[in-house]
Amino acid sequence: MEDDRVVGHGDTSGRPDGRMFISVDAWHGAAFDRLADAMLADLPRPLHTLVDEDDLDLAAHWERAGFTTRRREREYLLTTDPEVTGLGPVPPPEGVTIVAAGEVEEGPLRTLDRAIRDEVEATVGWQEMPAEVVPLPAGVTVLDPSKYVVAAQAGEYVGLLRLAPVVRQPRIGLIAVRSDRRRRGVARALLAHVLGSLHRRGVERASAEVNESNRAAMALFEGVGARCTSRNLELVLR
Repeated sequence: MEDDRVVGHGDTSGRPDGRMFISVDAWHGAAFDRLADAMLADLPRPLHTLVDEDDLDLAAHWERAGFTTRRREREYLLTTDPEVTGLGPVPPPEGVTIVAAGEVEEGPLRTLDRAIRDEVEATVGWQEMPAEVVPLPAGVTVLDPSKYVVAAQAGEYVGLLRLAPVVRQPRIGLIAVRSDRRRRGVARALLAHVLGSLHRRGVERASAEVNESNRAAMALFEGVGARCTSRNLELVLR
């Protein structure tokens, strides 16, 4: 407070993967530093925060508090128009069918989700996936099956795409394929189905975020004309 006015405030939020994120919004640097110092004195480590890569001043504030860059994420904006994406004539790979949102069976979906998470944990670790912002009960990874589109082959689900119905524009929250079915066009077919469905409903754009270390995901989105609108830094204090 300054002369009975709020000149800054700080918040924390927990993520489903256990990460604690901190944010500070302040009118001036001195208020930021005092809030950050007070919060850091009370909170357990590690702590994380997200900063627009172009916001050099905010990044400098966090670095002064001891935070360092952990990873970079790209924010993408995708048009849904198949004439632009080139996805209109894209069929699923041979033997693969796309199961539309609302028709996905919950049991096989949870089995696929668990298998993909186990594969990611065994390699880069789930913490390297884009941050999930919806808090979920402990042990729950699929909250609403109606938000998923899946790829099926030989009687089992092999790939999935989760679409979050954000108010301004839908957001692709996750697209993943089982490791033994990758590089066959499954992810591209899922993307073609979802963007095509949005286009037919009159939705012009969707968004997504990708870890810059995930070259395959960046190639997938950029290959359909996705435009990078911003780059975010995830900073960490250990």
